Formats: sequence, structure tokens, C-alpha cells
Amino acid sequence: MSGQGDAALHPLEAAGRLRARWLEGDVTLGGWLYLSDSLSAEIVARAGLDWVCLDTQHGMGRSGDVSRLMQAVGPTGKVGLVRVPWNEPGVIMNALDAGACGVIVPLVSTVADAERAVAACRYPPGGIRSWGPARPALGAPGYSAAWANERVLCILMIETEEGIANVDEILAVPGIDAIFIGPADLALSFGIERDDPANGRRVGLLREACAARGVPVGAAAVSVDEARAYATSGFVLIALPSDAVLLRQALAAFVEGIRAS
Repeated sequence: MSGQGDAALHPLEAAGRLRARWLEGDVTLGGWLYLSDSLSAEIVARAGLDWVCLDTQHGMGRSGDVSRLMQAVGPTGKVGLVRVPWNEPGVIMNALDAGACGVIVPLVSTVADAERAVAACRYPPGGIRSWGPARPALGAPGYSAAWANERVLCILMIETEEGIANVDEILAVPGIDAIFIGPADLALSFGIERDDPANGRRVGLLREACAARGVPVGAAAVSVDEARAYATSGFVLIALPSDAVLLRQALAAFVEGIRAS
């Protein structure tokens, strides 16, 4: 867990190095952006993390914010990802053209879902991504379809009962760079609470399935203890609570400390 970025690298080169770290089993920590402010994005990116994800599924950021926030993250040397709101090729391609080094695609439950997401991340012949690298080609004189295909990160979320049933088939789809488990939605899918032991067992089964296929796996942590547990059990992408959550928690603790004195 180095937390060291290299601002001299092109963002996609940094993404390629991040993938290599995952494959080596190196634990990496990610910041989660719910807020759509570029200064807060830069603050998160400079907090000793390895990657940063703009959440356009549940956060305040939208497709029009991707370019601006990736511009804030890029100079820090950290890899900027986007969780897209849905597994829709046009949305995925737009996020990549706006400067995201990769996407986290939610609610992937079938082989067809996985194939759709991978295809949107790769230029032909590896996929269906349309040519138009508005931002990614900046600072990369040798930018080409093949060069980008080797570096863009395609990360899929398995977080449903159907996804668990199809996990082995999903993991066999070529072009998946990592799986990101969504414990909260996984619990919802089964009608239980996130902290139910049965949910933890299912998360563990997903992790084991990924390990068997050699696919890097990650998850979102809600506490330091949970993050540490993930880090010692094979997870290499660990997302911290969002900037909005951490801001709220820090302010609440500060106010409580004053009033308790």
C-alpha cells in the first residue's frame, strides 16, 4: 500500500501500472467521490491513496463533471476511475473519452452484462468503443486503439443473487480487469442486512471465485477494521467511505468533542 502517484506519467500509463500491482497482489486504497467539486476531488486524490473513483451512479457527479474532476485528479498521479450509473455503452465510452482511466460498472449479473461492459471499454477488434479520445490522447503522442485497449481498466460489480449464480461464467469473459463486490446491494438482493453473517459468507465466496480465476477483487469498506480485514484476506482494491461520509463523520466528531468538553 504505497499510496505514491507519479504525476509525470500519462494517466493511462498509471492505470496500466495499477493493474500490474493488482495482479501481483498489492493492496491499493481508493478514494470515493460523492461530491462533484474539483477541489474536494484533488484533496481526496492527495490523501495518500492509490486511485480515486467518481461515483456517477449514486453521487452528485454526472457525465458532464467527469472531465473537470479527472483534470483535478490527473496531476496528482493517481488513477481516476468513474462508476457509471448503468451498463450502457454510450455512457461508458463518454466517461473514457472524458478522461477516466477506467470504469466501474454496477449490477453485472450475467455473461451478456459482462460482455457488454468489456466491449464498450475496448476499441475494435477487441470491442465496440467508438473513436473519439477527446482527453485521453492529450499528452500521449503514441495514442492508438491498441495502446488504449491495453491500459483502460474495466471493473465489474457483482452484487446480486443472479450474479453469484453466474459468477464462474462471468469471470471467464475475456477483458475483465477486476471485480468489485458491492456488499450493500448484495445484501439487498438477498433481503438481508449488510452486516448479516450470511452476507459476509457470500462476499467471501465471490472473493474465492475470483482468486481461482486469477481475477483481482475489491470491495467498499465502511470502517477501518473492515478495510484491514479486506486487506488481509485477498482484496486488492479497497474503497474508503466517500468524501461526503468522511466529511460528515469528521464534523460530527469535532462538534461532539467541543460540546463534551
